[in-house]
Amino acid sequence: MANKQAPVIGSKNVTGENYTGTAAKVYFTKKIDAEHLIKLYKMINENIYGKVAIKLHTGEKHEPNILPRDMVKKFQAQVPNSAIVECNTLYHGDRFTTEDHRDTLKVNGWTFCPVDIMDENEETVDFPVRKPFHLKYVSMGAHLANYDSLIVLTHFKGHAMGGFGGSMKNIGIGNASGHKGKAQVHGLGVEVPENYLDWPMKEVFMELMCDSAQATCDHFGKHIVFLNVMRRISVSCDCEGVAAAEPTMADIGICASTDILAVDQACVDMIYNAPDSHDMKERIESRVGMRQLSAMAEVGLGNPQYELIEID
Repeated sequence: MANKQAPVIGSKNVTGENYTGTAAKVYFTKKIDAEHLIKLYKMINENIYGKVAIKLHTGEKHEPNILPRDMVKKFQAQVPNSAIVECNTLYHGDRFTTEDHRDTLKVNGWTFCPVDIMDENEETVDFPVRKPFHLKYVSMGAHLANYDSLIVLTHFKGHAMGGFGGSMKNIGIGNASGHKGKAQVHGLGVEVPENYLDWPMKEVFMELMCDSAQATCDHFGKHIVFLNVMRRISVSCDCEGVAAAEPTMADIGICASTDILAVDQACVDMIYNAPDSHDMKERIESRVGMRQLSAMAEVGLGNPQYELIEID
């Protein structure tokens, strides 16, 4: 294996400090297929055991950029006693109700294994936040507490509010219950503004996501791993469905780590060093997306210093 240090975009400077000491390991491959996804997973799965949740963004109906079903199917088959997990959405779309969500799962082809809608009956469980920016607890889909381990399998892409959607966004928003927890994470009360531009944005939103991600990571401890797939890197999130923007940059590869900050930081660094990433960089910077990374660093949710290990 060849060891390569990722370009320094934020990995040494994300909090404005110089770091010494250990570096998290981030494994990387340019090859995006089931074989290499499984290969990377096996390098980080030492502490995955028991009943396993695979947190995946399954997308709105006919979403063009979601992870390929066949790749996920082969991956899931390698994880005993596993299920894909999701929660309903805060916005009125194809996954707002459990009934509509189930229909959308069928349309998008997520029928090859159990898919647990964790808040299917509006059930929630409160997870505490150890070092909160804003939230002392977050209401998660109740079924999340039924799992021993969590695999965070993420399509890394842009996001309308977060700038980018990596592992932190996947669990920070995705595990929160649709009609309570997601309102907390978006900084909203009971009434949800029709225009998302009226929602809390920028630094506050990143910190709220960090609170939620921290709650999930603390709950699972060592029994959580992160896989970011940098494929069809649109500026749009998979929640935008058929309205999602066509990607304007080439696929990059897959990153895997036991460290949530390191894996998201590595992906951002690679995007910033790609020659065709103008649109993604504009999306990240216009939304102050780097605050995702600095927020995680401030509360000790991962290591901002990492070693990138490329796997053939």
